[in-house]
Amino acid sequence: MSRIPSVLCIVCILGLLPLVATGQSADELREQISSHAAEIDKLNAEIEQYERQLTDIGSKKQTLQSTLNTLDLQRKQLNAKISVTKNSIESLLLQIQTLDGSISDKQVTIEKDNQAIAAAINRLREADEITLAEHILGSGSISRIWDEVETVKRFQDAVSEHIVEVTAIKEELTVDRDASVKKQKELEGERQKLVGQQTSLEINRREQAALLTQTKNQESSYQKLLADKQAARQVFEQTLNELESRLEYTLDPSRLPPAGKGILRWPLDAVKITQYFGNTEFAKSGAYSGKGHNGVDFRAAIGTPVKAALSGTVEGSGNTDSIRGCYSYGRWVLVKHSNGLSSLYAHLSQSNVSRGDEVKTGQILGYSGNTGYSTGPHLHFSVYASNGVRVMKLGESTGRVTPCANAEIPVSPLGAYLNPLDYL
Repeated sequence: MSRIPSVLCIVCILGLLPLVATGQSADELREQISSHAAEIDKLNAEIEQYERQLTDIGSKKQTLQSTLNTLDLQRKQLNAKISVTKNSIESLLLQIQTLDGSISDKQVTIEKDNQAIAAAINRLREADEITLAEHILGSGSISRIWDEVETVKRFQDAVSEHIVEVTAIKEELTVDRDASVKKQKELEGERQKLVGQQTSLEINRREQAALLTQTKNQESSYQKLLADKQAARQVFEQTLNELESRLEYTLDPSRLPPAGKGILRWPLDAVKITQYFGNTEFAKSGAYSGKGHNGVDFRAAIGTPVKAALSGTVEGSGNTDSIRGCYSYGRWVLVKHSNGLSSLYAHLSQSNVSRGDEVKTGQILGYSGNTGYSTGPHLHFSVYASNGVRVMKLGESTGRVTPCANAEIPVSPLGAYLNPLDYL
């Protein structure tokens, strides 16, 4: 027999389908997030100002005072970058808190709607136990029964509507959860960046203290130090060129990817090339022992994140500054990629990876610096044919006694050096 619930029961059921409203705390969180964004914009403008001042100093003759000024500006710039990172971390925490609140609200809404629908179904089941005849006798009117039928229809429509709403809320919940996971990953990245920046700041302080100790704050001592570095660098370049010139190697293009943009990604987020590959004007002036520049140099303040140009395996890492009088690559990292290319990152202030590590495209390998022979903070980036480069002690094959004889560095036949810009 057909069974119909009472009007009173339907009204009660319809009242059990609420939607939960969000609180005012979300607005307060958004206001705080906006405040952090404004502070970040202000700090970024300050960082750009420091960068312009550093560029201006770099265009002038290198003196002890200009070097000290550069270190001071870099320290101020690093402090500003640290403040940006801290604000970014605070902003991400607030965004995660906002998302967590939204997720909690949606979960409560889904739970209440599910409870309401379950209660409605239970009441329908209870009402279903009354037979149509009993209901007619109890209502005393056929028209009232039809009114109740219409009410049932409205109830069914309301339940269907709420099912659609719950489904939509579940979809929004999934989106919020995905966004929260993404923000958590960004947060971890910002925290790692902060650690690197703070370490670079300490390196900057140590470099300034060491410079003052070496020169005793005398310009003449500083110029002698520069001359000694230049002489040591020339010896290193000559020794390396002699070795690389003797190595036999024939480049096999079939083992390399065809030249093309985007095969490698830029190792820095902000790109400013200060020295190109090959026989540049600077090389023609006598630099690099007349053999041309074996990579590309990028302007990069101390502490700038240096990223892997492509996924691969760390073939080696080292620090030529650990050997007294050896002025070459300083801290360096060599990564071998699966497409026949290898990439070198040199003059780092610190490195985050070791030989054998697997790295991903865009992963931070270390931070730029002023180690090795460097007239200012920058990143040296070389690209090789992988089968032509290997890590070895410079004195292994040359037999020459030089300060760099025991320094481990990437060594390659001249023909295995490739122009990075052919692949970036």
